[in-house]
Amino acid sequence: MLNRLLPERAFYLGQLFENAAARFGSTPVTLDQPLATFPERGRDLTYAALADVVDDLAARLWAAGVRPAERIAVHKGANFDIALIACAAARIGAVPVTLSPALSGQIIDELLRRLDQPWLVTDADKIDGDLADLNLEALTRRVLVAGTREHPTGLLLAGLDDAPRRDPVRMHPSQPALITHTSGTTGVSKLMVHTAQTIFHRLLPQQIIAWPVRRRERVALCMSFVHSRFFHSLGVFLNYGNPLDVLVDPDPDVIGPIFTRTRPGLVETHPNNFIQWEELADAPGAPLASVRYYSTTFDAIHPRTIQRLLGASRRRNPLMVQLYGQSETGPISGWWYTPNSARETDGRCVGFPLPGFIKVRAVGEDGAPVRRGEAGHLEVRSRGRVLTYLGEDGRYRSQLNGSWWRLGDMGYLNRLGMLFLIDRDIDQIDSIDSNLELEDVLMSSLDELLEVVIVKGPDGTPVPIVCTRKDAPLDQDRWRKAVQDMPPMSDPLHVPFADLPRTSTWKVQRVQLTRMLEEGSLRTVDSRTAAR
Repeated sequence: MLNRLLPERAFYLGQLFENAAARFGSTPVTLDQPLATFPERGRDLTYAALADVVDDLAARLWAAGVRPAERIAVHKGANFDIALIACAAARIGAVPVTLSPALSGQIIDELLRRLDQPWLVTDADKIDGDLADLNLEALTRRVLVAGTREHPTGLLLAGLDDAPRRDPVRMHPSQPALITHTSGTTGVSKLMVHTAQTIFHRLLPQQIIAWPVRRRERVALCMSFVHSRFFHSLGVFLNYGNPLDVLVDPDPDVIGPIFTRTRPGLVETHPNNFIQWEELADAPGAPLASVRYYSTTFDAIHPRTIQRLLGASRRRNPLMVQLYGQSETGPISGWWYTPNSARETDGRCVGFPLPGFIKVRAVGEDGAPVRRGEAGHLEVRSRGRVLTYLGEDGRYRSQLNGSWWRLGDMGYLNRLGMLFLIDRDIDQIDSIDSNLELEDVLMSSLDELLEVVIVKGPDGTPVPIVCTRKDAPLDQDRWRKAVQDMPPMSDPLHVPFADLPRTSTWKVQRVQLTRMLEEGSLRTVDSRTAAR
């Protein structure tokens, strides 16, 4: 069956929607926001309608002058049309470069320089806002304007109504097919070069894992549209013909009414969005009652969150399916949790390496493998690994140990071969065995916490940065009781949740958070002024 679905050992983004529409054209797709460039198409579409949007956008890009093998950066306001524009660029043989709407103008300036004058698809709000100080004429080949508002800086795509449709262009599967960027948790994002072959090798295990939900469940996706994971999720569920909800805004107040109306059976979002969605467990209309499967990747998820989400489902035998992976490699390991197993789960366990697709090992400082159960630097072999970091090939190769890729995470494999994470290399604090483990314990002990991040203070002392739901006051007595058996730490800094520096996938930027702490620019909830 899988050979019939994926016969070419290559994943061509440009024909993703066309192929799905040929088999399941009338399958519904519901959006929470209309497409920015074609708002007249509304929020209720089908596979066939989206295939037509991609074909239409591809024609407009070609009419604007975009040609095969040329790089086309997409940096615009958050909307599903980010992914559709990327697929349209791929359809005419160009190389889409998806850049998060959350990236600052300074970072976009650097990435455009690395891309060596790409085409740029953006929108008028970005040009007048984050990109206002950039010399776009010098940085790009030409600016193309998405959305419906014109701007003198570029050519409005919505105005190219008479562009003739074109047959798809297929580049060789080993050539660059997509460029995405790393989360930027440690500084300026790195540009990762994917091919149709490497994307395929990531897609295949995910297609196998999702086999039980084919056509049976409505799928809700609320994820970063610039991340390769989103394109893989589309690849999985479009191939299987599942009805889709594609959502931009993760706010529980927005998500709750949508889920109450559409009743999805599988939902996927970032781990930190699932933390926010815990409050939907008791929300009016029981928005999570229909969910049979929760799917998450990007990062480990807190045990408390798993328990609450599974407890909110009214389906028989609900599951939380967790994949651990890295942007450079794709999925590495996976595991699932039931309501019973979630009560005893170790939040640091990220399951078994995907058999037949991935090999994982832990090595010491000398690069040699360590024994099972012994912590070390995690390394992986994967056929889905990106080709390079564009413009930083030396940096890319510095993470190679022969054919093994250094993940930048510390962890170990137990005697059964299950993988456990400890910390990121750069986040380790000498007085604490695992920041992540302590954060799991605190999240489970204090229901009011929406986030807790332990970072190294200016004097080397661990500093817990905490956020509460609705920025409610933190009960200091409950906090002291929760940390009484933990290594010594500073008093907690209670920070507004909205102030935490985050990546496009909602990971906390710990390096930036540490820098803000050192600079004294971190506001606290009580004072709403810089923390001293």
